[in-house]
Amino acid sequence: MAIFYNNSILVVRTFVLLWLLILPGADNLARLRKFDPDDTMAGSGVVKQLFACNFEVFGRVQGVFFRKYTEQAANNLGVKGWCMNTRDGTVKGQLEAPLAELNEMKHWLQTKGSPSSKISKTEFTPAQEIDAYTFSSFDIRR
Repeated sequence: MAIFYNNSILVVRTFVLLWLLILPGADNLARLRKFDPDDTMAGSGVVKQLFACNFEVFGRVQGVFFRKYTEQAANNLGVKGWCMNTRDGTVKGQLEAPLAELNEMKHWLQTKGSPSSKISKTEFTPAQEIDAYTFSSFDIRR
């Protein structure tokens, strides 16, 4: 009877683990940490490689709170850097973040922007690996 009981517990535990892994619509996969090749061990924590790039956004991006929304999006993602209006009617700036967050911010700059903006094109320099953050936050420059 004890063997049957132990096997039953093992089966239930296996079922629950598999259920958590494949349950659609749930965020259970995010809770299970997978190895990320961009992670490097440093002391007691995990340090991600950092990348930086410049950007310029074209279209109707001035006078529509584009910089304010860019600052909010960057802060929500943990991206550091800056943005500013140019005399040519564009918004340009710099981004610093781990690669996943940098790519999310780039996607936001290409497709979303502020609610009233109309993005026609966004240009980025190639992402370069950096050793440490240059900026302590994301700021709007004037």
